[in-house]
Amino acid sequence: MFWADELAARFDGPQVVNDSKTPSGTVHIGSLRGVVLHDAIHRALLEAGRPSRFLYGVDDLDPMDSQALLTPDAVDRYMGVPLAHVPAPAGSLAESYARYFVGELFMGTFAGLGVQPEVYWMSELYGDGSMDAYIRRALERADVVRDIYLRVSRVERLPGWLPIAVICESCGRIGTTLATDWDGDTVAYECRPDYVAWATGCGFSGRVAPFGGRAKLPFNVDWAAKWSHFEVTIEGCGKDLATRGGSRDRSDAISREVFDREPPANVPYEFLNIGGHKMSTSRGSGAAAHEMADLLPPELIRFLFLRHKPRKALDFDPEGDAIPGLFDEFDRVAAATAGRPVRGELPPDPERIFRASLVDPGADAQTAAGHFRPAFRHLTMLVQVPGVDLEARISAEKGEPLDAAERAIVAERADVARAWLEDFAPERYQVSVRDELPGEVAELNEVQGLFLADLADGAIGEHPASGDAWQDLIYRCGQGRGVSSRDAFAAVYAALLGRSSGPRAGWLLASLEERFVVERLRAAATVTATSPAGSREGDSA
Repeated sequence: MFWADELAARFDGPQVVNDSKTPSGTVHIGSLRGVVLHDAIHRALLEAGRPSRFLYGVDDLDPMDSQALLTPDAVDRYMGVPLAHVPAPAGSLAESYARYFVGELFMGTFAGLGVQPEVYWMSELYGDGSMDAYIRRALERADVVRDIYLRVSRVERLPGWLPIAVICESCGRIGTTLATDWDGDTVAYECRPDYVAWATGCGFSGRVAPFGGRAKLPFNVDWAAKWSHFEVTIEGCGKDLATRGGSRDRSDAISREVFDREPPANVPYEFLNIGGHKMSTSRGSGAAAHEMADLLPPELIRFLFLRHKPRKALDFDPEGDAIPGLFDEFDRVAAATAGRPVRGELPPDPERIFRASLVDPGADAQTAAGHFRPAFRHLTMLVQVPGVDLEARISAEKGEPLDAAERAIVAERADVARAWLEDFAPERYQVSVRDELPGEVAELNEVQGLFLADLADGAIGEHPASGDAWQDLIYRCGQGRGVSSRDAFAAVYAALLGRSSGPRAGWLLASLEERFVVERLRAAATVTATSPAGSREGDSA
């Protein structure tokens, strides 16, 4: 059973699914994992007949802190100021830094992914008094909060510390203030120059009623307060927050012991890594979510996060083979959903994964899966060959004209291929087929030449149209001549590209006209038969 369906089966009655984000800078694609996972849970609940709300919050009253300082878009003079009060970067018309990075860029990707949560901004909830009751309760039970920090996480707060951060009336910072002495109506506070290492307080001290947006609860208390305010029943979090004694454990305890409410069910999920390293919004590392959303079809982004269970770590490097591999895996799952035979192992319940990956939850999965999809690697070859009529070539591979949906798929994938080749693709994917027979062919040995002749004859007899068909023919011809796969592919690359390596050879050949390929292979075979190198004994290892 699909993991989201398993989760949905555990619940009865109406559910509230929540997710949130601190807008500390450019948001990487890994942050979409939580968004897509929570959306999948919400959809699974609805399909199971459980009424469900999906909420998404922006923690824009959090301070610009040391994490934001590490991003290239941080503004030093606003360190410690609530993100809702920091101006947007130059050139943006957004109301604030937070509204730009999360409101415009990050959440701008949601609709295209079929994600439509109810969005709330914490600056507004604090400002309209919605959080006042939770602030009062937390201050009244400050001793309980301090005990939870120490007991659950071994974090000891300063004597008299209160779980509230006041916005300084003098400098506007929230990250540099220490609140003490709650009298039932107001707190005393100091804006300390040395309270944190990443911002400098102004030294002001005063007394203020911490309500109506003049103050904010610290993260763990704020998190638990949101659960109570929205009656959240399900909220997952990244594994960094879900470690034993970590933030999630503190917030769970605060929910029970301060706000007298059982915390929501947790769905811990792993990170999306790039090159084996965790992506980080705060450190400016990783592929920006809005850039990847512009590059990849939305169903591929959903598929990236839904094909595995949440606890599986994912590695995604747009500059490597991850994107071609993602298309390949998606196409295999689509083929299995349509009832076509596929090679290799499939994930459990591929039909359900495919359906969950579709942008429209009401779309007919069988119809969508049945559309003809050209292999992405093949398209990366075709778009580099001058004068190719893409629609005609793909129609020929299908064996009949493309329908409207298939033409749209071809156009979309061709655009992705061009953009990926331009900005991310490794050099081996770059193709420049030589107009004339490359001189490097003379370095091939006699057996490689015989292999190329066999490959030309095989092409005439079988007329391979797809990359898979060409790849299979290459292997068979190589085995027939006792040529290693390495030497067989090297011979093909030498004949076409004048080098010893390149993109997947089958897809390269499929991108070219058969007549041209046959003539080039035969010309190369002729040269090897007469060249000095051709007399060398071939490598049959």
